[in-house]
Amino acid sequence: MNLKNLVILASCAATMASCKNGGLFSKKTESSAVTGWNYNDKNMGGYQVSKEKEQRTGPGLVFVQGGTFTMGATEEDVMSDWNNIPRRVTVNSFYIDRTEVANVHYREYLYWINNVFEGDEYQAVRDAALPDTLVWRSELAYNEPLVEYYFRHPSYNYYPVVGVNWKQAHDFCIWRTDRVNEKALVDRGYINKNSLKNIQGLGQENFNTKSYLVGEYQATPGPAAKSKKNQLKNPNGTPRTQVTFEDGILLPSYRLPTEAEWEYAALGYIAQNPAPSHKDSQRGEELIANKQVYSWSQNVNGLRDSRRGTWQGTFLANFKRGNGDNMGVAGGLNDNAVYTADVTSFFPNGFGIYNMSGNVSEWVEDVYRPLSSQDVDGVAPFRGNKFETMDLGKEGKPERDSLGRIKYRAVTDKESENRRNYQKGDVINYLDGDSLIAGVSYGYGKTTLISDKSRVIKGGSWNDRAYWLGPGTRRFMEEDQASSTVGFRCAMDRVGSAAGNGRQTGISYKTRKQNARKQ
Repeated sequence: MNLKNLVILASCAATMASCKNGGLFSKKTESSAVTGWNYNDKNMGGYQVSKEKEQRTGPGLVFVQGGTFTMGATEEDVMSDWNNIPRRVTVNSFYIDRTEVANVHYREYLYWINNVFEGDEYQAVRDAALPDTLVWRSELAYNEPLVEYYFRHPSYNYYPVVGVNWKQAHDFCIWRTDRVNEKALVDRGYINKNSLKNIQGLGQENFNTKSYLVGEYQATPGPAAKSKKNQLKNPNGTPRTQVTFEDGILLPSYRLPTEAEWEYAALGYIAQNPAPSHKDSQRGEELIANKQVYSWSQNVNGLRDSRRGTWQGTFLANFKRGNGDNMGVAGGLNDNAVYTADVTSFFPNGFGIYNMSGNVSEWVEDVYRPLSSQDVDGVAPFRGNKFETMDLGKEGKPERDSLGRIKYRAVTDKESENRRNYQKGDVINYLDGDSLIAGVSYGYGKTTLISDKSRVIKGGSWNDRAYWLGPGTRRFMEEDQASSTVGFRCAMDRVGSAAGNGRQTGISYKTRKQNARKQ
């Protein structure tokens, strides 16, 4: 063996020895920066820190990186409503559905409801979930086929569900959260897979995320929960069967988007910037077209450019061109849809989201007030908060209702009086003026059509003129009402870095080597 090979062999042996003693391939135990105690070490208290680092994207969702934008009107207020005055706000990063919730998705929800809550005592639960198919009826139109077929026939499977009121959309989001998290626990092996098929007649004993987290729902452990390879440990080092939210396996709740989130996502401003990059040195600059009119546009004129030229004259949304013109002329249909269209029709916007203009208007979370834009915070603006806390009941522990959900109660004014950030539990009318004087309130149905149950709808529909397709326009409807022109899509909070997975919060700079001062 020559001298060169001997040196290489010795070098490799030294490298392997260093690895064995805690080098490149060692599993170094993570320790606390404030106490020095090891994490996930049964000999040092057994405090568990999750190895999960990022939030995964839930089914059906796309990531929307937040930012600042001008919320409100982008063209003349032709309705003279004065309810969408432009204002600069910031929206945190979040997730939103790629498409509107379709008939097939809502039928899946009804199927689950009918199976789990099959007893006579749950008849009201099953009835409350049904969409109102009679919304298609009109005194002077022949829409009866839509009443009979639109929601049920497979031809309409992937058309947006309508006839769903705000409360029903809200409950759908709760159901969707539970099904996604239940499957995540089954996939990881922490819940027995038979729980997904044995759903008939469960009633109150169905899986609910919050009930599971507080220990009120006892799941049958799956194979991973009992395995010695289970990464979740009790303080004594034995496998842990109960997953906590700190483990990073469960997703945050699905919910309706706030009005600001919906409008920001609709504008798709990311399309205005250079292609997004995971390298901080290649970030796009703040080049925002603040007067963009429609969700599909890449310039203020509303035209979309492609490598093959401009698609001038092509309909980019499902809407009504004029009185009596919902589809165009035979042989030359303009949007190919007299009513709604498939939820993946037309071109997605910069974030990859479909039909944020046209097809159906959509429920958002906010309570409607004409001047919300002047009242709400500049960051994460929203009106509709009714602060709640877990109802611990007489025994001082969480309780479930008849649907298997944890009971909550309203935060009282007494509990809020010593806080600096809020003084009341119900702040829907905060700064609105109607609750400052005793006896003064909205006279719904007498002096106004606005009430505390009025919710914002956005986006324009198949039966609207182009004006309503602008993301800044806004209307409202009572939360217990439904329409043939209104559907919904879900959203989800983003936890961790606002820039997205694999990106740090804040900006990290390389540490400079400082010259030691000579003494």
